[in-house]
Amino acid sequence: MKRLLYVVLLAIWIASPARADEAAVIETAKSETLSWLALTDTAQYESSWEKAATFFKDAIAEDDWVRSVSSARKPFGPLKSRAMTTANFSTTLPGAPDGEYVVFEFGSSFENKAAAVETVTAMKDTDGAWRVAGYFIR
Repeated sequence: MKRLLYVVLLAIWIASPARADEAAVIETAKSETLSWLALTDTAQYESSWEKAATFFKDAIAEDDWVRSVSSARKPFGPLKSRAMTTANFSTTLPGAPDGEYVVFEFGSSFENKAAAVETVTAMKDTDGAWRVAGYFIR
């Protein structure tokens, strides 16, 4: 029993720095994600494309992004509130190159849509900065 306790404590001690590092990464990615979302909330869609990850900009042309996000967000009306519900760190995502990612889900409320879910994927870009690489609203 004593040996099991030591093994458990050792596992917690070894895992704690990794969790602390992951938490710091998530906080940094969250800050950048919220800044990016503020651009979409104020219909600054061109700026949101400019501030997005290289992977994002390679996947969708600026004009296509502006049309797409405008048509997706306009019916919802202005943002009333947003709260993060989950944040998951990963080094692999389907259809994306290996790297560092944080997938956020936000419970959001808009003037014309009381309950929406926004999924935003942030990635560590080629220059080491965290940027948004994906956005989905439902």
